[in-house]
Amino acid sequence: MSTPDHARPTMLLAGADRAGLERLAACYAPVADVLQSTTRAAARRFMEEEWVQVAVCAERLADGDGLALLAEIGERWPEVVRVAWLADPRNGLARAVERARVSDYLSPSDPPPGLRLKLTRALELFGLRRENERLALELRLRPRNPRDGLARQRAAVERGFDHAPGILRSPESCMNAVCETIRRVAPYDINVLITGESGTGKELCARALHNNSLRRAGPFVAENCAALPDELLAAELFGHRRGAFTGAVADRVGLFEQADGGTLFLDEIGDMSAALQAKLLRVLQEGEVRPLGGTERRRIDVRVIAATNRDLEADVASGRFRRDLYYRLATFSLHVPPLRERPEDVAALAQGILEETMEQLGKRVRGFTAEALACMRAYAWPGNVRELQNEVKRMLVLAQGDRLGAELLSPRVLHGSAGAAVDRERPLALRGTLRDRVEALEARILKETLIRNRWNKTRAAQELGLSRVGLRAKLERYGLEPVPEQAELAGEI
Repeated sequence: MSTPDHARPTMLLAGADRAGLERLAACYAPVADVLQSTTRAAARRFMEEEWVQVAVCAERLADGDGLALLAEIGERWPEVVRVAWLADPRNGLARAVERARVSDYLSPSDPPPGLRLKLTRALELFGLRRENERLALELRLRPRNPRDGLARQRAAVERGFDHAPGILRSPESCMNAVCETIRRVAPYDINVLITGESGTGKELCARALHNNSLRRAGPFVAENCAALPDELLAAELFGHRRGAFTGAVADRVGLFEQADGGTLFLDEIGDMSAALQAKLLRVLQEGEVRPLGGTERRRIDVRVIAATNRDLEADVASGRFRRDLYYRLATFSLHVPPLRERPEDVAALAQGILEETMEQLGKRVRGFTAEALACMRAYAWPGNVRELQNEVKRMLVLAQGDRLGAELLSPRVLHGSAGAAVDRERPLALRGTLRDRVEALEARILKETLIRNRWNKTRAAQELGLSRVGLRAKLERYGLEPVPEQAELAGEI
């Protein structure tokens, strides 16, 4: 039987009386998909090809005994609920129960509401049988030693680890070590503290920890601790009762309860006040939460992953952050490097962001030019991946061709990348004589202007107020030339 892709149940009606089949089908059509058959062969074909939950069969079929068909269904598909369609239940019910083990019967005298009620009962019985089979299978497969079962689950998680989907990086990336750490830590139910600058992807790492843990079927709930004042943040985390404070017009379930059985991600934990730190520590120690304005405590089972862009160890030393809370949160610490320390990832990240942005904006391009990618790799990205996301979106909006060129980069990226490239080519320029420093600045301005003009030397010379011969001489002096892709497009002078 094939499994249907919809929620409506499927039932089989079999009998020699076609008019009677039509009447039953009309009664059940509003609540179920109905298959009709007058022969045993057709009914058997329906059973083999469709996912039938209830089989209703008359005593006689056009080609044989209907009760024999019900008995065959019971042998081949025991989970299907079998119902006899009897002209005279007083004389036929005992025979139907004995031969086909039917669970119910239909009679021509049954009104439509009664027929639908019997179908509801049959479907409930089908669900109970399936659940019983599932529980019996789990019981047979469950290891005798619970520790063995936990180890088996962890091994399955590690085998299924897919290198943290969403954490885009190159094969040579230093993020590979971070992802390997996630793979090793995720299956163990311990709290994790993720550190790193803003915009580096700490929440992505938290989601990877959750998605590759034994809690992956549970909820993942995230909260930014720097986004709300103390009172509102406490209400968000722990919940509140109506009237607990001004504006609390109804009861609210807190994020700890919402994350029960799953993971709670607390971003910017270093910005939490001392009072809230104490409350959070109590929840982590006792595994219980009490809503604001309430008296009852509720048990919770939550894995906490916290993140911060602050130096929490320094905050602990200065007394700004509680030492005991720090060690509760930092059972394991994970550091995410900034984008400037992994320039090899910029191309992969930019392409992934571009694909997502094209879907959002409904605008398609073929990708980036080599010049654009070179400039993006040379830039330091102080805003990390978040800044890169904004830059790619800006480039796509401004694009008129089928590729995103370096001329579409914002001035700060273009200026910073041109300067970085020149600094690498002339490493002592900014530490030498006045003439050396002026020449380094001149080279930076020349390269930025040429990139912005797509290496059209005529336009660049006009913008800088130089003659074509003068510009050519300076390019030769500083060794500035376009990448091969741009050289084909550059205008000759």
